[in-house]
Amino acid sequence: MRTTSNWQLNLGRALMLMSLLLAASCATQQPQPAPLPAIAPLPPPPAPTPRTSAQPSRTVRASYQGEKEAGRRTASGEVYDPDDLTAASKIYPIGATLLVTNPATGKSVKVRVNDRGPHVRGRSLDLSKRAAEELGITDKGVARLKVQRIDSRPAKSKSTDATEDSVSASAH
Repeated sequence: MRTTSNWQLNLGRALMLMSLLLAASCATQQPQPAPLPAIAPLPPPPAPTPRTSAQPSRTVRASYQGEKEAGRRTASGEVYDPDDLTAASKIYPIGATLLVTNPATGKSVKVRVNDRGPHVRGRSLDLSKRAAEELGITDKGVARLKVQRIDSRPAKSKSTDATEDSVSASAH
């Protein structure tokens, strides 16, 4: 005796067919995407080159600060003394030691940057009065000078130098 109806058989067959199709579709392999090309690792950045005493020189327009600026505070915090061998620079850092040469006379002087300036368009260096006198530019006021940085580290403050001098003197 058969109790199942025709529509139940059709439904059972349909479900069986769908499950077979589903199983068959899962079994087929999907095409794999092409592998990406290997990317070579970037080379490490070059090591920073340490500053040496052999810095390239440059020619700049320079002027000098006279007596009227004496006693004012510089960007380094020290008081400007026209008799010191110092300079104000837009290019070089505070504390840098520069060898400044006047190509017209061949005279050179070492100066320490202790201020920012000059604040006149077209000029890159302001020398102390003494440095300008030693280079022979006080009569002109402005000159083209050759400048070379000759140190590799900022200068120490005067108070640090005095402390180190007293320590080294007591050690001997």
